[in-house]
Amino acid sequence: MFLNPDLGAALDRIVERAGDVRRAYISGAVPAHDDVATASSASDFTLDPLAVTPPEGAYFVTTDERGRTAYTRDGSFALRNGGLVDSSGQPIFGRTSPGGPLEALRIDAVDRALGRASEAAVEPDGSLVYRRYAVDPRTGAREAQRIVAGRVALARFPAGTRLESSDGSHASPPAGLVPEEGFPGDGRFARIAPMRRERSRIDLDESLARLKDAYLAFDALRAAEMAKSHTGKTAMDLLK
Repeated sequence: MFLNPDLGAALDRIVERAGDVRRAYISGAVPAHDDVATASSASDFTLDPLAVTPPEGAYFVTTDERGRTAYTRDGSFALRNGGLVDSSGQPIFGRTSPGGPLEALRIDAVDRALGRASEAAVEPDGSLVYRRYAVDPRTGAREAQRIVAGRVALARFPAGTRLESSDGSHASPPAGLVPEEGFPGDGRFARIAPMRRERSRIDLDESLARLKDAYLAFDALRAAEMAKSHTGKTAMDLLK
């Protein structure tokens, strides 16, 4: 613990700036500091059929590390233990039947257990689909059936809403604010872009420069504190 509160504050700034550098590698992440934010979003093509980019201003519905509802633009999806998750392993929510509640999307447990599910992908309308392969007992032919496990949900907030985020990826709205929810291509939301991975909204070069400045400021304060301490010790020695 630093005796000088300025040193403690300077160290906190280093931690915050380092956080923005780490977030620069997370799909769709936003910075903690506006001075390192990029002017606009961009995405890159990927061969991953589960990777998607949401429409501008829209979020996927998920949960944070404490299980509370949260929202993310991280569309680097994967299947983990049969469930659709984002890059940090948090579940992605959607609807498995018309009019049903939002729930964590996953492929059929029996298909997964029997190894019958493959070629999973997320389509432009948000459908999580896969191929179910089975052998026809009469002919011995291997047949494939397209299965729709559910449809990814989207949410958006009124323009100008500032979401709070502890990790730059999973965000929560102000208390009491309920988002508009829907699905890609439903007339309210545009379709999602499959096989696209959104870049973070953080300028990596600028965030590294700000981190360097934070280290230099800390070093300057520490040097001043050490000089002050040395001066005080010299004065005490003279009094002796």
